[in-house]
Amino acid sequence: MKSQTLYFAYGSNMSQARIAARIPSACKLLAAELMGFVLRFDKPGQDGSGKGNVWRTGDPSDSVWGVVYQMDTAAIPTLDSIEGDGYIRRTVAVYLDDIRLEAQTYIAQHTQANLKPFTWYKNHVLTGARESQLPSEHIANIARVRSVKDPVTSRHMQEMAVYKMTPQLTATH
Repeated sequence: MKSQTLYFAYGSNMSQARIAARIPSACKLLAAELMGFVLRFDKPGQDGSGKGNVWRTGDPSDSVWGVVYQMDTAAIPTLDSIEGDGYIRRTVAVYLDDIRLEAQTYIAQHTQANLKPFTWYKNHVLTGARESQLPSEHIANIARVRSVKDPVTSRHMQEMAVYKMTPQLTATH
């Protein structure tokens, strides 16, 4: 039997189509809450845009919702590579009601103020949040994040192809 690892996704990997394309062994378990953190899009991506990040506030009233996946432990190096430089993998405790799980997640080592995610990235995050029926307030907070059009149209098209849909190239506010 293969060794399994729990992974807490709070950004683009919440999207089931995106994580399946990246880590085929990933199986969605449940939506969960990371307490004492807030979601920001301040991790500089290699493409110059803002990527998802969780900031520790220590305030138990702050939280970030995400998706817990179970995956083959052997896939962790692949996920580390996908997440790339700038993130460090950490074990965190996430909760769903009285269920407590320890899972791996990624936290940015370096951040930059005033970054904005590309529209395709924000779409991945919103798609995953909606698929997993995260709390409506959390989804609304993500929807309010200002995004910008990716200047590389082919990258936008490639990212959106995971949904086999016609991409929208307009920025959302």
